[in-house]
Amino acid sequence: MPAPTPPPLPAPPRQKKTDGRNNNPPAPPNNNSTAGPAPCVMYTGEHAGARVTVVWNGRCRSHEVDLVGTVPAALGTYAALHALRQAAGPGSCPPVDLVISAGTAGGFRARGAAIGDVYVSSSVLHHDRRIPLPGGFEAFGLGRVESTPTAALRAALPALKLGVVSSGNSLDYTDRCIEIMTKHGAHVKEMEAGAVAWVARDLFGCPAMFAIKAVTDVVDGERATADEFLANLGAAAAALQETLPRVIEFCAGKRPSEL
Repeated sequence: MPAPTPPPLPAPPRQKKTDGRNNNPPAPPNNNSTAGPAPCVMYTGEHAGARVTVVWNGRCRSHEVDLVGTVPAALGTYAALHALRQAAGPGSCPPVDLVISAGTAGGFRARGAAIGDVYVSSSVLHHDRRIPLPGGFEAFGLGRVESTPTAALRAALPALKLGVVSSGNSLDYTDRCIEIMTKHGAHVKEMEAGAVAWVARDLFGCPAMFAIKAVTDVVDGERATADEFLANLGAAAAALQETLPRVIEFCAGKRPSEL
């Protein structure tokens, strides 16, 4: 489930030399549509000394709604990372130190989640890609990716909860989805992080990746998911908007091992 459309960030200052940790890689222009027909848009600026690129998946031209789900998330992540790599030029350091999948999610009351909680991922996986074939297809379908450890970040921001983030392409779920999420210890359920993690880690080898998700609804509660999601979207988005800048401030200038 996505966060609301982000506003453009301020235009970045002139490029600075760094200490080798690539805190300020080359960046595309502010409010830069990615190349080709991909609808995603990149907003680039600086916060706490870190170059920040926010990627919005864009809107569906056919249905005129914001793009949600793993396909737009994978496309947007790929397009953005490819553009940043092209801007950095051949032989340069990795242009992105950290990828964060930020947005909203449903939380499991049985695992301690409540409306407005904000989670940082310990790992991400898919609960609706069921491929029971030999030769590694089942593991590929689950697509579990371990997130960068964040013990220091959680010590600095103790309100953050740690948990497994499970991705799927439906707002609702089947009994089999619940079985898989229960088996693998999911704390929250959403629609993008698994795809973002695969592109960032498997395809681009980004040094660090985790998800930050604010809870809008209780998966194992009594209220209809869509109703609860809509009722709490504003509050969850506010919690996310308060937390994310603080996460960036903590991570700025740090190596993955220092998070």
